[in-house]
Amino acid sequence: MMQFSLFALLPTNSYSQHALQRFDDQILIDLSKKRTPEKTGFFLFLSNHNDWVNIGVPAGLLAAGVIGDNKEMRQNALYVASSSAVNALVTMLVKKIVKRPRPFLANVKINAVYQPKHYSFPSGHTSTSFTTATALSQAYPKWYVIAPAYLWAGSVSYSRLYLGVHYPTDVAAGAILGTSTAFSLRFMRPD
Repeated sequence: MMQFSLFALLPTNSYSQHALQRFDDQILIDLSKKRTPEKTGFFLFLSNHNDWVNIGVPAGLLAAGVIGDNKEMRQNALYVASSSAVNALVTMLVKKIVKRPRPFLANVKINAVYQPKHYSFPSGHTSTSFTTATALSQAYPKWYVIAPAYLWAGSVSYSRLYLGVHYPTDVAAGAILGTSTAFSLRFMRPD
């Protein structure tokens, strides 16, 4: 069975591909040397609670919309939840197509805090957090919504690097995928 590699789409110059991989590897190696128990605990907390936030945001909007009889809020809940669901499916599909191994499997110098079993590209935590942040920011374009939403998404994304479970290019692709998914479903927002 032939495997597709997204990295084959990058410049055909072999040196460029190796340079990008060396860049990815070096960032993770450098981060692992600067870990502390406190930071590791904090970033594990962020990674472990990402799904709760991604489910809690639309659930909270829906509950508030039902309690307050607010149709717009219920529609926004549907938009955020739909964005998350579509993004999760697309992310899983891309992971199965690309099949990029996790950093700790590809390079013995990369020490992960724990070892997830699924493929690395793109970062699912990053794509889901950016989908939620983007959809919520589109639904409520106020600084006090946008700033914490993207602070959360950025922190979750960084946690994936810090923990040694994703390459920087996995995280960048996840952010682009998550943001794009939410933007592509903007038609679901209330008028």
